Amino acid sequence: MSGPSKQTIVVIDDERAIQATLTAVLQRNGFVVVVAPNAVQGRRKVAEVKPDLVLLDLGLPDATGLELLRELKTEYPDLPVMILTAHDSLSNAIEAIKLGAFHFLPKPYAVEELLSLCQRALEQRALLEKTVVLEQEKAQLQIRLQAAEEQLSAISVSRQMRDIEQLLTRVAPSEANVLLTGESGVGKEVVARRIHELSGRSHTTMVKLNCGAFPANMIEAELFGYAKGAFTGAVSAFPGMLGEANGGTLFLDETTEMPIELQTRLLRVLQEREYRPLGTTKSRPVDFRLIAASNRVPATSVQEGRLRQDLYFRLKTFEIEIPPLRERREDIPKLMDRFLRQFCQQMSKALPRLDPEILELFRNYPWPGNVRELQNAMEHAVVLCDGAVLQPRHLPREIQHPHLATNPNRLPPSLSLADVEHEALLEALRQSGGNKARAARLLGIHRATIYSRMRHFKIVDG
Repeated sequence: MSGPSKQTIVVIDDERAIQATLTAVLQRNGFVVVVAPNAVQGRRKVAEVKPDLVLLDLGLPDATGLELLRELKTEYPDLPVMILTAHDSLSNAIEAIKLGAFHFLPKPYAVEELLSLCQRALEQRALLEKTVVLEQEKAQLQIRLQAAEEQLSAISVSRQMRDIEQLLTRVAPSEANVLLTGESGVGKEVVARRIHELSGRSHTTMVKLNCGAFPANMIEAELFGYAKGAFTGAVSAFPGMLGEANGGTLFLDETTEMPIELQTRLLRVLQEREYRPLGTTKSRPVDFRLIAASNRVPATSVQEGRLRQDLYFRLKTFEIEIPPLRERREDIPKLMDRFLRQFCQQMSKALPRLDPEILELFRNYPWPGNVRELQNAMEHAVVLCDGAVLQPRHLPREIQHPHLATNPNRLPPSLSLADVEHEALLEALRQSGGNKARAARLLGIHRATIYSRMRHFKIVDG
């Protein structure tokens, strides 16, 4: 195994004795030395080897050292250049420092002083490079923060989501555990990903484990991992979600579905920051940021014995409740536009115009499936759209006929089919404000049929 790479110094001096002496001294102290006897070769060597430091004589045969110094500092501003010369006049020293020389050392020099100055110059350059890297990382983080904020603001119009957006920008950069609650489909995973993107771990991965998607006896293996042969079917070792999330973010969805005995083990991991895969005897250290989510009310889950109270307190350093879509209908138009553009791009379709009736249907629909249902509805509509206008007929049936979808059990079973039809017609007329064409679209029938059924049921117009 090779050691760390050696630092390179270019010596630009026309005196052979000086070249030999400097080469011997610097090589003996672990540096790679490249020699150039004049300005022309000096420029070429610097461009070729990209040195860490240049030792430059002022008295060169084809140019003054000050001229070369000016050129080098213009082209390589971060490259330290130390003047090493017998022309040690005060004016030369002042001019060299003005042009950016690290130091002005007159000949003859003490070897110890030369080596000390070389080391200081290299340390200063390393510090400068580290500062530049930190500034670049800071700038990139600010760009990611701004991008994530813009993504959130692009779909957040409601006061509730604006408040959540502001909270995320404060919580995300910390290492605090976050518990996301809300109905299924409100966007808990989207918010979790935003927290990860806004955090200091954004350059690493976010690992997701849905505790409700696995049988109880499989969640432990998925979370903690296992050694080869730990159980029947373990034909190879698996690091587990904890291992994969090491250094990054672990997102545990539907946390209240995790078996109680496994919650005890998870609590221990959060306290001790180490875990033991199945079939092993040695604990492994682990570093991750935890984001948990549940579509149940956590406090109720504690009362019902689904969630350990001590784990609940550990998870909810910050508890963020995401409101259902029906309580933030202001967000619907922007969500519609976002998904419409997304699916049109995926399907290579031209962006259609929206029939105004669609927005009204979307605003009136209760969205039991929340944002996920809206996303699916837009995908359904884009698939069926065959023209320049997205129309109500392209939407899923339950959105076209909200009077059936919102309250399917509202009518008692003893009613006849005619009673159901009568009720549906009245509901459509009510939702459309008496507009026959709109009521016909809601019911998926022709406008002439509306007038016919109104006469049949003796419904008075107006």
